[in-house]
Amino acid sequence: MSVVIEDRRVAATPVVSIVIPAYREAENLPVIIPRLNEVLSNAHLAAEIIVVDDYSGDGTTEICRELSEQYPLRLVTRQSERGLSSAVLHGLRQARGDLLIVMDADLSHPPEKVPELVEALDEADVDFVIGSRYVRGGGTDEDWGLARWLNSKIATWMARPFTRAADPMAGFFALRRTSFRRADEGHELNPIGYKIGLELMVKCGCQRVQEVPIQFSNRLHGKSKLSLREQLNYVRHLGRLAEYKFRHLPKLLKFGFVGASGSVVDLIAFAVSLLLLPVPVARALAIWVAMTWNFYWNRRWTFFESREHGILRQYVLFCGACLVGAVVSWATSVGLWHLIPFFTKYPIFAAIIGIVAGTLFNFVASSRFVFRGPA
Repeated sequence: MSVVIEDRRVAATPVVSIVIPAYREAENLPVIIPRLNEVLSNAHLAAEIIVVDDYSGDGTTEICRELSEQYPLRLVTRQSERGLSSAVLHGLRQARGDLLIVMDADLSHPPEKVPELVEALDEADVDFVIGSRYVRGGGTDEDWGLARWLNSKIATWMARPFTRAADPMAGFFALRRTSFRRADEGHELNPIGYKIGLELMVKCGCQRVQEVPIQFSNRLHGKSKLSLREQLNYVRHLGRLAEYKFRHLPKLLKFGFVGASGSVVDLIAFAVSLLLLPVPVARALAIWVAMTWNFYWNRRWTFFESREHGILRQYVLFCGACLVGAVVSWATSVGLWHLIPFFTKYPIFAAIIGIVAGTLFNFVASSRFVFRGPA
């Protein structure tokens, strides 16, 4: 649920919509809104400013109501949801401009650079523009510190599989409304944490990225909301983007990792069981323990989105799939050994191919039948 304060000063058909997510930014809004409005007026840009507040309870509503009497400001207050990324998406859905810009409320992003972002996005061969700290002419405050700089650089390096942009972590960016709606209408946007710009670049299909240099400043008032939890959310976010961009490859790698760990569990369980049981029984028990281990971690990690479905049914199907996979592995290895002279001479290679075949069968069966998500 959200409450909207409209402003009569907003142009009937604004060219630019500027979305500012805000949570406890009451001290910064009276500074950034007039400064941003002056920039827009000097650049003769018909624009609207949309502040999305997560029910801060710090006077943001009253301040925005006063500001909306002088400036083209709309306030959207979300009463039952929190989070920067979802706030940005909420604001972008409210936007009426053809060009969409996102920036922070704390003056870390210079409003004076907005016209340059708009000008860059006007070029036909550009579909995403970043206010960048890491291109020539850009920079950060001198008191940033080594730890913060390293944190930013490592996060940027981790984003390399998705974009070659120098500053993909930036929260100051612009894109066309048509690009945003293409992904939004397909229900493809599901970011975690703060890095909404990277989410939009990947899922809106923005391949042609241009970066405008900015001088990033420390926030004017208030405390930074970046925490260890948000850093962990960033890692989870990268995992989601990998599954989106590379489809089944990340899940296959997870499945293989779980299977490898299951082999270790199998050997340990077999060694322990031999202390009390005969070999045939110990071997069967170890296989069952490893199979259960693999089921647990595949359900919890590889196919985490299907955990709301019945666990007993999934367990039975998983065990059945593993048994059939074992038959596939055995038949592949024996068939290669029997039919092809090379494998007759080197049966270990036939076994390896059989293992790969069995693993691929188990993965397909698990993703298609055992852990199949909702249609």
